[in-house]
Amino acid sequence: MSPNPNQPVKAARAGAPDADHILIESVTQEVDGPLRHLRGMVRVETSDTTLRADEVDYNSDTGEVEARGHVHVDEYTRGEKIDCDRADYNINTDEGKFYNVSGTSTPRIHTRPGLLTTQNPFYFEANWVEKLQDRYILHDGFLTDCLLPRPWWRLTAPTLDIVPGEKAIAHHAWFHLGRMPIFYAPIFYKSLEKEPRRSGFLIPTVGNSSTRGPELNYGYYWAINRSFDLLYRGQYYMKAGTAQHADFRGDINATTNFNVRVDGVYDTRNLTPPASGVEIMARGKTMLGHGWEGRGELNYLSSFAFVQYYSETFNEAVWGETHSVGYVDKHFSDFAVYFVTQENINYQSTTPGDTIAIRKLPEAQFRERDHEFHLGNMPLWFSFESSAGLESRSQPLFQTRRFMPRLDVAPQINTAFHWAGFNLVPSFGVRSTDYGSSMASNGQFVGTNLYRNSREFKADLLFPTLQRVYDAPSWMGAKVKHVIEPRVTYTDVAGIDHFAQVIRLDDIDILSNTNQVEFSLTNRLLAKDKNGTVTDFLTWQIWYDRYFDPTFGGAVVAGQRNVVQTILDLTGYSFLDGLRHSSPVVNAIRMQQGKLTLDWRLDYDPLLHKIVNSSASANWRLHQYFVNVGHTDLQAPTVLAPTANQFTGTIGYGEANRRGLGAAFGIYYDMLKGLVDFTQFQVTYNTDCCGASVQYRRFNLGSRDESIYRFSFSISNIGTFGSLNRQERMF
Repeated sequence: MSPNPNQPVKAARAGAPDADHILIESVTQEVDGPLRHLRGMVRVETSDTTLRADEVDYNSDTGEVEARGHVHVDEYTRGEKIDCDRADYNINTDEGKFYNVSGTSTPRIHTRPGLLTTQNPFYFEANWVEKLQDRYILHDGFLTDCLLPRPWWRLTAPTLDIVPGEKAIAHHAWFHLGRMPIFYAPIFYKSLEKEPRRSGFLIPTVGNSSTRGPELNYGYYWAINRSFDLLYRGQYYMKAGTAQHADFRGDINATTNFNVRVDGVYDTRNLTPPASGVEIMARGKTMLGHGWEGRGELNYLSSFAFVQYYSETFNEAVWGETHSVGYVDKHFSDFAVYFVTQENINYQSTTPGDTIAIRKLPEAQFRERDHEFHLGNMPLWFSFESSAGLESRSQPLFQTRRFMPRLDVAPQINTAFHWAGFNLVPSFGVRSTDYGSSMASNGQFVGTNLYRNSREFKADLLFPTLQRVYDAPSWMGAKVKHVIEPRVTYTDVAGIDHFAQVIRLDDIDILSNTNQVEFSLTNRLLAKDKNGTVTDFLTWQIWYDRYFDPTFGGAVVAGQRNVVQTILDLTGYSFLDGLRHSSPVVNAIRMQQGKLTLDWRLDYDPLLHKIVNSSASANWRLHQYFVNVGHTDLQAPTVLAPTANQFTGTIGYGEANRRGLGAAFGIYYDMLKGLVDFTQFQVTYNTDCCGASVQYRRFNLGSRDESIYRFSFSISNIGTFGSLNRQERMF
């Protein structure tokens, strides 16, 4: 049986008496049979406890001790210390009563994300305390982990039942902030265990929204057993209705677990489109034996309008996709087998039904990783991908049949040659795909089968690396190495002559013919400090593709956005709206210097003679100061993507567990519209034992113009209550 994680381990103290002996010291002693009258600087010590006092009367037969004057007790097993005026204590049974008491108890510090911690012990005071072996009962007392004599918070009650390392229960308790009582609880329970799990009601909190009105937050946590628990939270909005949240998780056995989260809102405002909705997110995994493993993730959303109205963060409010997948797989030495079911839904707008849904119902996949063998002295690597499944795609004005078969097989072989620092890596592969349906010339689904057979030849030429070492400026380090890595890749794909007839399901279906060469150049500055530590100070990578077939085998349609795999391999920004021989010049720059990190991705289009896409971000932190900024500028033709010019930024001072004042401000600003889409501001103040945070958030998303106020109050080593959740805080 595994040890109890909450059971304290008794370690032998150096110089302590053993369990069968008691050490007694005092200035004077009088012996009267079993009674000993000890006077002056008395110390009575056992293997677990030391008692000190001015006067002690001790009965060696019964173990009874009556101590008076400056009584101090050290309990070593759990670390309690007690000071009192008088004590009646039995050192054999470890029970007794203490009068006019103050003391401390060492806390268990749970260093989990979002929990404010302190090294302070718990302080307690009481008129009198009863000790019953494993527990203390405080009468007319208080508990705090703030420094005395002016604690920031106190929990007072007629009786406080404390089992060190296990629990604390207060009856008819008042929570005081300073001298002001702010919360009453008939029964207040706090687990002191290393792995705390106990059922109970969550402390109700309040918040406010400019559109939904004042809100009341309430909830219940149910620790069903050691393996399962359920968290329920509710929010009542005075103007909008109710929101529900449930989180159910469990470990079925050592190899199987799951987590299910449900969020739902019934909105009473009769908005158009309706804001009521539900979102379900579930995850699970299991080991099936013999090397088979199963995993799954479900993400169901009833409507995109629900997310836009009720998401608490900007990224969630504008993210219009859901991804659900479940698979069973097994990995061999070089092989892997997958059985997959998958659904991806893209929400085009808040209009009901305006979605694109792609499903695999199901699909089997077989893969072989690069397997090395030799043909004479020539090394060869063989790899293989294949899949067979039932697919479907549905969107407004287009619907495939529910189970459309697709079979795909793609073997590949490659080798490598080395000469005088040059490395040539050629590869050849074929891909055969059989579709159970296809697209007609008018863009509609038809039941005609389509067979596609393509071949690909690729040759990667890596030039010798050029490098040189220089003396570095002091702020960079001792030495700096400049490394230049040129590379040329030729690709020829042929055989895909019916691109317009292929139904788009995933990256297999956007393959197209191409005859191209890609040039890339990587510059690196590697900095070495005086201790010999090397860092990648600056990296600048450039890519450029030259297309010998500007039609990509007839796949390109002029005047519209064309998506083929070869351009996605180059850049995430779309640029193919007609015939072209040249790609944009793609740049990726990354710099890291101390606490500063900079990333910048930009595309220069030689056909338009301008930078068409740029995305930059910078992050800096120094001690408690931090700055994060980002800028995205899209200037491509509108047929490819909407023009955009957006700025994001966060600036702040402080961190979650630091004493003192902290503040942070964040903004999402649309520079084209001159509109702030989202902003938030948070102020936090942490003391030695508690902290308070207030946050303001403003959404301006067209359909949602709302201001939200949230707050939280944290007690060190205990927990946080309030309407500001951990994942929504800025630090």
